[in-house]
Amino acid sequence: MPTILVPLAPGFEETEAVTIIDILRRADIKVLVAGVEGKSVTGAHNITVECDTLLDQVDRKNLDGAVLPGGMPGAKNLLKNSLIRDILIELDRQQFLVGAICAAPIVLEAAGVLKGRKATCYPGFEKDLKSATFVHENVVKDGNIITSRGVGTALHFALALVKVLCGEEKQEHLKKAVLA
Repeated sequence: MPTILVPLAPGFEETEAVTIIDILRRADIKVLVAGVEGKSVTGAHNITVECDTLLDQVDRKNLDGAVLPGGMPGAKNLLKNSLIRDILIELDRQQFLVGAICAAPIVLEAAGVLKGRKATCYPGFEKDLKSATFVHENVVKDGNIITSRGVGTALHFALALVKVLCGEEKQEHLKKAVLA
């Protein structure tokens, strides 16, 4: 069973985070929700989520990927965290899954993992993806990198993650189960 890190910083987009966590867990993927600044993290719309652990306590050797929810100022708070960048660089180097939705692809850009790759993001942030080729699609997969546009695409993004991690059969089963 793969282990996927979902880091939460203050101001994260709640719908994106919970959709990713929920769908991955429904696929029997171990999801490690890690708070960047504390175990209780409040999102952009004043919803507080209790994390499994703190980011600085995560055993990076056991990760099979990381997926970043967007939201503001959540994405900017992730961007300020050098540990997140280090984790993303290492996961990408090993060709493990690296995903980001909404504004969070700016964190992938800062880590250098989008260089020469196709990516998408929330409208207006494409100017920040200087090393990537911006693609105007809801979900974009380029190698081990998967990006998506925002709240309205969160379910399709999470299902794309399941396909990469567990295969098309598991993805199709979940699509039917959640009426996607």
